Amino acid sequence: MNINVTRSSLPPFEEYIEEIRKLWESHWLTNMGIEHKTLQAELEQFLECPHVVLYTNGHLALENVIAAMGFPAGSEVITTPFTFASTTHAIVRNGLIPVFCDVERIKEIADRYGLKVIYDAAHAFAVKYKGVPSANFGDASMFSFHATKVFNTIEGGCVCFKDDALVSTMNDMKNFGIRGTERVVFVGGNAKMSEFQAAMGLCNLRHINEELAKRKAVMERYFSHLSGVEGIKLCPPQKDVEPNYAYFPVVFDGFGADRDEVFQKLKENDIGARKYFYPITNSFECYADLPTAGAEKTPVAKYLADRVLTLPMYADLALEDVDRICEIILSLKK
Repeated sequence: MNINVTRSSLPPFEEYIEEIRKLWESHWLTNMGIEHKTLQAELEQFLECPHVVLYTNGHLALENVIAAMGFPAGSEVITTPFTFASTTHAIVRNGLIPVFCDVERIKEIADRYGLKVIYDAAHAFAVKYKGVPSANFGDASMFSFHATKVFNTIEGGCVCFKDDALVSTMNDMKNFGIRGTERVVFVGGNAKMSEFQAAMGLCNLRHINEELAKRKAVMERYFSHLSGVEGIKLCPPQKDVEPNYAYFPVVFDGFGADRDEVFQKLKENDIGARKYFYPITNSFECYADLPTAGAEKTPVAKYLADRVLTLPMYADLALEDVDRICEIILSLKK
């Protein structure tokens, strides 16, 4: 039996069917219907954030919030290359220039120069720092609700922010700039979340605490096997942080077998792991002409990308399978 690096969480089948039953009654399938409005309100409450705007996917949400900030064309945006392609692509597709810096330096730079900060918080749903949900940090935060995330709406995403003035702009951008049947005020696109996506979100949100508890148990089982092993570096619990157990990254450095060898051995045993994030975005061919391109210019990010492997992590992963995964890994120690 194959074990994938992640697997989508689903509510009980009957619960989803009951949730979408009303769509057959109303025939309202998109364009901010009752499911959309209800999910938006419930997320604003759950994330303790005044404004949540829903999108059909996280990437378009990120593109739109960057555009909404009104940066002049050709402006430079400081970002980390240790991320998924979407982060950098969203910057470039807005006509802006990514300036790659090493991890753990962005907030320091922003505070020093009074810059706006947009968090690509795609993986950080339900995370809290000192009791404050991650949706409240920076000028805006984008969350992905892709099928593989801790919380999913099949596909989807949202932008969270506090600035009242951004609400109309974000809504204009995702719905062609249409305000009413005879008024178009903005050159917007189409990035609306459908009612079926929102219905899945409403169901999954009811079970989010169960999801987190199951993921926590998987994480603890990994730690019981792999913590304290020479050559294996794990992410320790962070002070004042309530995690969501989205991924289980492991850094292999001095283990004997390197990251790629561990990846291959797991693959031979039908176990999917992922080199995440690899390669880092400043080494992409499409960015070769940028002044700050080149992985060697961000050595910390390159170090991590060359050594990190995310192991299977999802709510329904059997603890016995975690045992087997760790047994295979530890058999490679030299």
